[in-house]
Amino acid sequence: MTEDQKAEVEKFRKDVVEPSMTQLVILDFWAEWCGPCKQLTPILEKVAADYADKGVVLKKVNVEEDKFIAAQFQIQSIPTVYAMYQGKPVADLGPARTETALKQALDQILTQIPIEGEAQQKQAEIEPLIEMGENVLAEGDAERALNIFGQIMEMAPTETKAISGFVRALVAMGKTEDAREMLAQIPEEVATDPEIQRAQSALDLAGDAAAKEDTGPLQAKVDADPGDHEARLALAGALIANGDRDAAADHLFHIIEADRDWNEGAARQKLLQLFEVTGLEDPWVAQQRRRLSAILFG
Repeated sequence: MTEDQKAEVEKFRKDVVEPSMTQLVILDFWAEWCGPCKQLTPILEKVAADYADKGVVLKKVNVEEDKFIAAQFQIQSIPTVYAMYQGKPVADLGPARTETALKQALDQILTQIPIEGEAQQKQAEIEPLIEMGENVLAEGDAERALNIFGQIMEMAPTETKAISGFVRALVAMGKTEDAREMLAQIPEEVATDPEIQRAQSALDLAGDAAAKEDTGPLQAKVDADPGDHEARLALAGALIANGDRDAAADHLFHIIEADRDWNEGAARQKLLQLFEVTGLEDPWVAQQRRRLSAILFG
C-alpha cells in the first residue's frame, strides 16, 4: 500500500468509519463530471438534514480523488449510495433516487439497528409520560391527563399521541369547542394519523350526547319498542358519553344484527368510532371485533 493509499484509508476511517460506529451513514460515491450525481446530491442532503436528529449523517467520497477507497468498494458506476453502520455497508440505497423512496429505505433500516439519535432519545423519554397520561385519562381524571399531555406537547409539539390525548382529555372535560378548534389546526400531513383520527372519533361521539346524560327516557323508549333503532342508537350514544361502553356496544350490536344497513350502517359506524376512541390495540376492542365479525360473516 502506498503512502497516498494509506492517507486515503486514514481519511475514510475518520470521516466515515468512526461516525458510523454510532450513526447511520449515507455514503455517496460521486464525481464532479457525473450529471446524475449532481441531481441526486440535493435529495441526499435534504433527507440527511431531515433525519439528522434520528442519527443519520451524509458522507461523500469523490471517486476521482479517493480511487483506492472506490476500488475497495468495487464501484462500477456512479452515483452509488450505501447505508453504513459500524464500518460496514448495511444496505444499497442506489435504487432510492427520490426523497420518498430514500426516506422509506432509511425508516426500514432504522427499525433494525440500535441508533440512538436525538429523536429516539426524546421518544424514549416521552413514551412513559404518554402511558401515564393514557392511564390517568382512563381512570377518569381528565384534567390531570390534560396537564400531562400538555407537558409532552411542550417537549414534542408534533407528537400525535400527545395531541390525541390532549384533545380526548378536552372532550372528556366537556370542552368540545376547544377540542374542535385544536383539531382544526392540525397540519395536513398528520391529519390522517390513526391517533388524530382517534381524537376526531372521540369528538364525534361527544357530539351525540352530553356527559352524564340521563339515559332513563331513552331506555324507556327502547323497552317500549325494541325495534326503534333511532332511540337505541341515541341510547348507545348516551351510554358512551356516560362511560358505559359495554352496554353501548350491546345496543349497537343489537341494531347491526337486526339490520346491518339501517341508516347507512350508522350503528356499525358508531361502533367503529368507539373502537378508535378506546384504542385499536385494546383487548376489549379485539374482543368486540371478533363479535362483529361473527355477526357480519358468521
